[in-house]
Amino acid sequence: MPVHNPRLALVLATGGLLCLIAMSAIIHAAADRAALGQLIFWRSAVALPPIIAYLAVRGQLAISIRTKRPGKHLVRGILGCVVMALNFTALAHLSVGVATALSYLTPILAMCAAMVLLKERISALVMLGVIAGFAGVLVMLFPALAGSEVHEGALIGIAAGVGMAATNALSRVQVKDLTRTDPPASIALSFGVLSTLLGAVTVVFGWAPLDNPTLFLLIAAGLLGGMGHVFMMEAVARAPVSLLAGYEYTGIVWAFFFDAVLLGIHLDAWNVAGACVIVVAALLVAIGQGAFRRPISATAGSS
Repeated sequence: MPVHNPRLALVLATGGLLCLIAMSAIIHAAADRAALGQLIFWRSAVALPPIIAYLAVRGQLAISIRTKRPGKHLVRGILGCVVMALNFTALAHLSVGVATALSYLTPILAMCAAMVLLKERISALVMLGVIAGFAGVLVMLFPALAGSEVHEGALIGIAAGVGMAATNALSRVQVKDLTRTDPPASIALSFGVLSTLLGAVTVVFGWAPLDNPTLFLLIAAGLLGGMGHVFMMEAVARAPVSLLAGYEYTGIVWAFFFDAVLLGIHLDAWNVAGACVIVVAALLVAIGQGAFRRPISATAGSS
């Protein structure tokens, strides 16, 4: 089983965040060309080869298809599919930055769930960091919520984003529980198979014809999603939920970067202020969890 290692968890989480934010930008671009079920199918089906290759390299392919907790995998898979559907709905109606900001309600809810269900102890510094991160998200959301640009589509996107955050908090606790007995990549594998099947079923509701550029986008989204999912599963297995809850706020910086590059949306004062608060909050949480503490060697402690 994975060894507790906060530093490695942060490295893995950074790679996962980059992959998942890039995937979100692609989904945002493709959402008006493909049906929701179509997006879910391609994102899930194309993600399976990287996950299977990862399992083969780790020598975990055989053990990953066997589990004593199929019910837990099923519950996590269904929750994950709901999260994906709500996330893609939010991305269809909002910019990548705003949709990502809404997703950062998840760590607040995940922290509360971890305290109740997993009995994780949260230090005062970590609590302060997560609260500050939540405040940073609200700062960035303020122009979108209070401005004249809010319309029916934006309200649908915001509602989907909030629903996604709540569902994702439950899913994250399920993942943490499963990593105690099953390899993290096996969780990604079971989720990928289930979401592919559920996405394929939606073909009965009608799929849009895809041109080559759109098909390329969906394949890229699937590959990035698969790699990001494995990175994040490995990170969750190596650190407390509360540590990653704060650190994941930094993904908003990449989200607004993709907005600026792909959509020509530039950061305003609210975005910059919120992003700065979020980065500070992430550092507070990491420091509070001892992620940057130098380990004491056995020889140093024996003098």
